[in-house]
Amino acid sequence: MRATISDLPPAVLRGVSQVDLQSDYRTAICFVIALFAGGWRFGAFGLLGTAVATVTAWFFGAPRERVTLGLEGFNGTLIGVALVLYFDVRWVTVLLVILGAIMGSVLTAALNALLTPHDLSTLTAPFCVITTVMVVGAPTFARVWGGRGLASPPSAGHPGATVTFTDLWQGLFNGIGQVFFQDRFYVGMIFLLGLLFAGPLVALAALVSSAVGIVVALLLGAAAADIGAGLYGYNAVLTGIALCGTFVAPTPLGVLYALVGVVSATVLTAFVTDLFRPVGGHTLTWPFVLVTWTFLAAVPIFSGVRRATT
Repeated sequence: MRATISDLPPAVLRGVSQVDLQSDYRTAICFVIALFAGGWRFGAFGLLGTAVATVTAWFFGAPRERVTLGLEGFNGTLIGVALVLYFDVRWVTVLLVILGAIMGSVLTAALNALLTPHDLSTLTAPFCVITTVMVVGAPTFARVWGGRGLASPPSAGHPGATVTFTDLWQGLFNGIGQVFFQDRFYVGMIFLLGLLFAGPLVALAALVSSAVGIVVALLLGAAAADIGAGLYGYNAVLTGIALCGTFVAPTPLGVLYALVGVVSATVLTAFVTDLFRPVGGHTLTWPFVLVTWTFLAAVPIFSGVRRATT
């Protein structure tokens, strides 16, 4: 059954919350508020990307359930937020977001066709692919790049591994906000409030995962500024939400399994960052995607871990 036009507005709203794998409308409202709290450009371009991706999927006849739950829009959300962050508010950015969201919608369908037989979700892979292609290729086009330099992490301006208490508590919330490229702790708090509406387990998984990301980064000697900015937390947060209750049953062994995944995503963050840096790419949510796919694909082999019931 195909979605109707009246289904589209709530579907766009839920598309924003599906970035964190949630469909509760209260979570969606909090997430939109959080984006605008981070800056009007993030809210506006995030909604633009979500709307274009959702309408594209609807136009080509995606299943109604996927459209109404926001599953066709969330990659568009991240494409919109990422591109306005990297390319600023310009007419060419609007065109890139529209094009990227359309491409992301088609890629979402293609990946669904490939992954569904294996009981795997596309997650944010379409966003990662489209954004990486656009950002790495941008210097070729003068109207897109406009003389910009390669983006540097916070540690480039504030080197050192001496972590302060401020780095720790702000990094805890920034790890949640950085899922949407937000580095203001109060924005992360709004996102956390939205996750609470989705359920205490979801919010707890996000908070604990962000904390684990900080601990792992500390133990390995990551730069303090990057820890405080939440750069080692957001992939951990998404992985924790995915593997603890969303796709994997939160049994004692399941929670331990999720914890291993969170640690893996944190370590992989450094690898992916260094891998993409020479070509101007960004870490994005690649660690979350790769780790979650791996851990979900392994579930049928482990008798002590089972998939969550839907």
